[in-house]
Amino acid sequence: MAEALFERLCLIGPGLIGSSIARLAKERGDIARTLVVTAKTERTLERVRELGFADVVEADAARAVEGCDGVILCVPVGAYREVMVRIAPHLAPGCVLSDVGSTKGSVLRDLLPLLPAGVHLVPAHPMAGTEYSGPDAGFSTLFQGRWCILTPPPGTDPDAIEKVSELWRRAGSQLERMDAATHDRVVAIVSHLPHLIAFTICSTADDLAQETPEGVFRFAASGFRDFTRIAASDVAMWRDVFLNNREALLEMLARFTEDAAALGRAVRRGEVEFIEDRIERGRKIRRSLIEMKQA
Repeated sequence: MAEALFERLCLIGPGLIGSSIARLAKERGDIARTLVVTAKTERTLERVRELGFADVVEADAARAVEGCDGVILCVPVGAYREVMVRIAPHLAPGCVLSDVGSTKGSVLRDLLPLLPAGVHLVPAHPMAGTEYSGPDAGFSTLFQGRWCILTPPPGTDPDAIEKVSELWRRAGSQLERMDAATHDRVVAIVSHLPHLIAFTICSTADDLAQETPEGVFRFAASGFRDFTRIAASDVAMWRDVFLNNREALLEMLARFTEDAAALGRAVRRGEVEFIEDRIERGRKIRRSLIEMKQA
């Protein structure tokens, strides 16, 4: 067995991602010698104890990070600053601090000003998930074959970057590095905008269901069901994602709105070639995702 990456690793927030990392660490045995998990509510802490994927379950985040050489924030990005205020004085020199948030500009904004000297920040975004949340939702193969994007700020210790990189390699992820601003624009189109659209379509359908005695949901086909799966995602997480990647998301929403209006005009005018082009481009993207095993 390979040497453990961390002597003592703390996961703050055992939701889908956090509990998946914990299960992976438990199964492999080469990620952390001691795995500490902390959560906000006693109910969640008790469930973690019942599931048995942590060596230490600690209610106080400040106490949980003491003596840890690795800490990963697995809470909604809107809670980062509040958590960092509590844990920063207790982070050990040399500790590697990482996260799993879907926005990265906000991570640098909220964490860097509070980062103690000698603590290394390596933000990460594993691009994997389901519509489920909580400690019961995780599974150790969640990250297998998926991308994980690292956005270390300039001047970050190379050994710290390598340690976080190796964690995700052991999780089975493909790695990419980019700056935080580029990351936020990329995920705005491939993740955040699709969620915004899904939430909107479902709320529009819900409004229609109130007006239509026949009930629209009985007739939902696979296309609408796919939207409902996305729209079932965690409320706190996606609220924070939208608010913390506001500029990039609104930019992509504006571009989408223009393109949707253009397709609407083509439908109104019967412009067959334009309509077929848009459909074929969608088919092409789907084929490419299948070929890259990201479908």
